[in-house]
Amino acid sequence: MKIKYDNSNVRRQDRLLDELRAIELLRTAEYGVMSMADTYGEPYAVPVNFVWDTESSIYIHCAPEGKKLRILAKNSKVQLCIIGRVNLLPHKFTTEYESVIISGTARIGLNEDERKKALELILNKLSPNDKEVGMKYAKKSFHRTEIIRIDINSFSGKAKVVNDNQ
Repeated sequence: MKIKYDNSNVRRQDRLLDELRAIELLRTAEYGVMSMADTYGEPYAVPVNFVWDTESSIYIHCAPEGKKLRILAKNSKVQLCIIGRVNLLPHKFTTEYESVIISGTARIGLNEDERKKALELILNKLSPNDKEVGMKYAKKSFHRTEIIRIDINSFSGKAKVVNDNQ
């Protein structure tokens, strides 16, 4: 399934991130900030490690209890902000950056097979040289691990590049 790259809501259309680079960030970025709203409309954002399944979902691991899981049980709509390259240019009073915003629906309570598959994907991405040891650790701590799957509805990307002439 092809995920929808939709930049129609990006205000600065002159700063759109190329879709191929946005996909590269989905594949390689180490972390993102997941944002959600509780039942009172209060915002909650938390940094998370994640992995994209190269299709239409993102997986996040966490403890089997906590605030984000309580919120997601009642409101499954989320956004995940991924930051790519950043270059602060203090002498120009600006910053070069690239970012991707993912809008989606979070799912919890996944079956055991999907949770194991997600942990393997996470290890492949974040600990590829220690995968064998990581799988043993994951198996031993499996009962203490929850997996959140974000089904991607759409994503957008933005970047700012400063020319030396500016």
